[in-house]
Amino acid sequence: MALGARFNELFERWAEEYDSAVSGGHPEYREVFEGYAEILKTVVNELALPPGSTILEFGPGTGNLSRLLVAAGYRVIGVEPSAAMRAQAAAKVPELELVEGHFLSVPDSVPTVDGIVSTWAFHHLTDEEKDRALADMTRLLRPGGKIVFADTVFVDEQAREAFQKEAEDRGFLELAEDLRREFYPVIGRLEESFRKAGFLVQFRRMNRYVWLMSATIA
Repeated sequence: MALGARFNELFERWAEEYDSAVSGGHPEYREVFEGYAEILKTVVNELALPPGSTILEFGPGTGNLSRLLVAAGYRVIGVEPSAAMRAQAAAKVPELELVEGHFLSVPDSVPTVDGIVSTWAFHHLTDEEKDRALADMTRLLRPGGKIVFADTVFVDEQAREAFQKEAEDRGFLELAEDLRREFYPVIGRLEESFRKAGFLVQFRRMNRYVWLMSATIA
């Protein structure tokens, strides 16, 4: 599947329901988004950059994290592939500077930045694409910059398979298909991706599914 189709297909359909889902409105995804508001706040706090810093957000979706970043005094540039999501984010966060693109297609108009953030989006990339994206981020980050991501990550392959089986056993067929279809990483391979790109990364578990990743140039 071409990258554009892969990035857009789900979120063009899900744009109207996304805020409800992250707030617990989708029973199958309640554990995936457990503590959603606190996770977003943690991403902002983990940046710990001076007000006025420029932050690049990949996949801002409907603008929930963007709103917190703007409130913290940051200039925020959102790179979002979905037109439906961009429309919602623009309405919710007028200060957000939105451009069309994705992890592997950043417009030339985007300047170097002090921080890069993303939540529940990096898993759309294969492992090899994650390698490429992180290597590109080294060129986007200014000296002293930081990456902070939050996304579903598994401890190892056995854990990933166990979560898939658990979803099937609970009758969570949409979640089970999601876990099979997407490219959810395991910590060891993800740590390798950051290391190959020249980053030091730390992981912190936020709920059963989601881990916080905080990285700086080594």
